[in-house]
Amino acid sequence: MKQYITVGRILSPWGVKGQVKVEPLTDDIKRFKNLKEVFYEEENNLKKLNIEEVIFIRNAFVIIKFQGIDDRNEAEKYRNVYIMVDRKDAVKLPKGRYFICDIIGLKVYTLEREYLGEITNVIQTGANDVYVVKSNEDKEILIPAIKEVVKNIDVEKGYMFIYPMEGLI
Repeated sequence: MKQYITVGRILSPWGVKGQVKVEPLTDDIKRFKNLKEVFYEEENNLKKLNIEEVIFIRNAFVIIKFQGIDDRNEAEKYRNVYIMVDRKDAVKLPKGRYFICDIIGLKVYTLEREYLGEITNVIQTGANDVYVVKSNEDKEILIPAIKEVVKNIDVEKGYMFIYPMEGLI
């Protein structure tokens, strides 16, 4: 499992005092209020940004002021940067819920132990997530993330077992 979990993407500078507009990539936008720091990757190195202030816009975007970024030009350097939190600071998920970054890469098998492929993406539809599985033959299989289909997930061991309903594969 990854130590750092992506929680947002900086879209653009906001205002003239160095704030940035962030697209939240988390189910709970209010989680930003409790963050003291975030991380980002630059040239394969992890860098830390300390948070001074957080403002919410229509429960859709987050405005963040980072320490040491005090004007629009400096904030512009962070456009399209993904921000992450250490797993220890991540929101605690209820049993049976997983971070997308932990789902991607899982090996998928049927209950009969037939290997289907590896999860390469998660599509969030609103009703339920859909796992995109890429087979060895480069075929994509779409698996609805519903309890009737997904029977067992073990992120530590790296696998998922599914019941392929008729017409699914």
